[in-house]
Amino acid sequence: MIQMLRNMGLRYVLFRIWFEIQRRTGLLRLRFPTQSKQQSHYSKADWLQCNVKFMTDPAILNLEKNQNLPELMARVQHVQQNRFQYFSGQWFTVTDWHTNPENGFSYDKMSHWSTISTHSKQAGDIKYIWEKSRFCFLYDLIRYDFHFENDQSEIVSAFINDWIEQNPVNRGPNWLCGQEISFRVINWTFALHYYKHSKTLTSELFSKIMCSIREQMQHVALNINFSRIAVRNNHALTETLALFVTGLCFPLFPESAKWRRNGKKWFESEIAYQVYADGTYLQFSMNYHRIVVQLLTLAIRLAELNDEHWAPVIYNRAAKSLRFLRSCQDDQTGWLPNYGNNDGALFFPITECHYRDFRPQLESLSRCLAIALNYGKGPWNEESGWFSGFVNANNDFQTHLPESLTSLEKGGYHIIRDDNSLTFLKCGAYRDRPFQADNLHLDIWANGVNIMRDAGSFSYNTDDKWLQYFNGTAAHNTAMLGNFDQMQKGPRFTWFHWIKKAESTVYESVETFEINAEFEGFYHLGKGIKHRRRVSKTKNRLHWIIEDWIANAPSHLPMRQIWHPNPLFLDHYHIAATDDAGQEICLSKKLSWHSETYGLKEEGVSLEFASTGRSIRTVIEQKHI
Repeated sequence: MIQMLRNMGLRYVLFRIWFEIQRRTGLLRLRFPTQSKQQSHYSKADWLQCNVKFMTDPAILNLEKNQNLPELMARVQHVQQNRFQYFSGQWFTVTDWHTNPENGFSYDKMSHWSTISTHSKQAGDIKYIWEKSRFCFLYDLIRYDFHFENDQSEIVSAFINDWIEQNPVNRGPNWLCGQEISFRVINWTFALHYYKHSKTLTSELFSKIMCSIREQMQHVALNINFSRIAVRNNHALTETLALFVTGLCFPLFPESAKWRRNGKKWFESEIAYQVYADGTYLQFSMNYHRIVVQLLTLAIRLAELNDEHWAPVIYNRAAKSLRFLRSCQDDQTGWLPNYGNNDGALFFPITECHYRDFRPQLESLSRCLAIALNYGKGPWNEESGWFSGFVNANNDFQTHLPESLTSLEKGGYHIIRDDNSLTFLKCGAYRDRPFQADNLHLDIWANGVNIMRDAGSFSYNTDDKWLQYFNGTAAHNTAMLGNFDQMQKGPRFTWFHWIKKAESTVYESVETFEINAEFEGFYHLGKGIKHRRRVSKTKNRLHWIIEDWIANAPSHLPMRQIWHPNPLFLDHYHIAATDDAGQEICLSKKLSWHSETYGLKEEGVSLEFASTGRSIRTVIEQKHI
């Protein structure tokens, strides 16, 4: 409790206690009634006369049709047969909205949402329930109809109608999370605007959908403090923006003006708090930062179309985010390090690009900001066509190219770009909740290959050994003491003994780029333990020197330097290390695990140098064949 108070603050702790009291006493069941009292406030004809401008309007959508999309055609056929792709990596046949396809567990759809646990071993990972109910699969149907001039409105309407029928208000697992509700409403809104002139969208069905959207957003509005106080991450951003979007796109709800006003105010506040002044993000996750990018793109574009203007902080943080993420991006693949928590989220899957390719999302935001990233022509362009009008770069655009050496102190990121390589180091102190014990993690890319990589996240609700491994220090390219993490693991997503002291410098000489970084950690093992790392990258060569020192550590704990290489690493690169006496350290290979997409993991081999001394010097270089 002392650690929680110190790290999270009194407001957070008191709110969580009060929320738990409400849950256990049944007050939440009273605040969120299960009897629907909705009435249709306006007809489809009334809505069409509101003159709300949306990205899918034919006069706004600027996109060429492409009928050479075999993978899209295959996915649409899967959806028509109730087969859905989960987390961009797994396919499941799912005929209802309450069964976990991974283990077959079915939730009671009549239980009040406040009585349902998100951390049940029997039920498994609840994200397998939420994934289908996000309705991200609608984008495949919509894209298919656009490119092939077809009409999937009947199946779209059937899915939405079935969800409403099978998920009565405030009952079942799909009412548990405000962010999941917000995803769903935003995606329904996109589909409604695309199919607004379809005969399938009858007045009766439209009224039914409107009643459900209003009920869902009433739930979000009533519970918004949970995401803004207890969670305060991308959940809060999604929910506050959903209030703005709903208020804007459906202006005849009694609450619309209030939702639009509060959603805008809160979204601006959350962006200012969550995205640091240097453009890095408080969740320390590339994939979660991509969520922010897509939300910012939607917010900026939708406001622009309807003569709304955001506070300057929105455009400032959007541009800073763009520059940060672009600096971390591999030029050949468009991928970024698989760094930080990655739950598989991709809100608007609207291109044929690989899930880990960030070009679609970064380019779409860049178009909204009149910044040219010079990606060229490719499948990544399609998202810009849907969301930002696919404005071609011209003299009004400011061209942004990443620099050779980038240092972002707020987030603690340092990047070297040289000779078709990318060297990425994380070293930061935490003022916001950390999710992984990964300080001084080093990611190395060369010629489009992630030769030293992050192990990923796997799953948020799995056996303790997997949670400990993927969240812990052992799954990252850094050093640890014995089997101890840099911080002490708490329950679920919490860590104790946050790293509060960290510093770093970057340096460029005639022959090298250099990063020097240090943090004080391992507080659960003793005071004053410091880990210092120096990374030297030789210019115009695939050659790195990594030097680690750990000071004031308990003498009985060996220092372990851990590496997670690409499977082909040893075929193309040398790696060797020496201790503080200059003696060579034997390389040991150990079983490791790698998770590229959420819910999937595969066996691999990690490389390790262990020493009873307190420094290790490692050289990584390309083999000359």
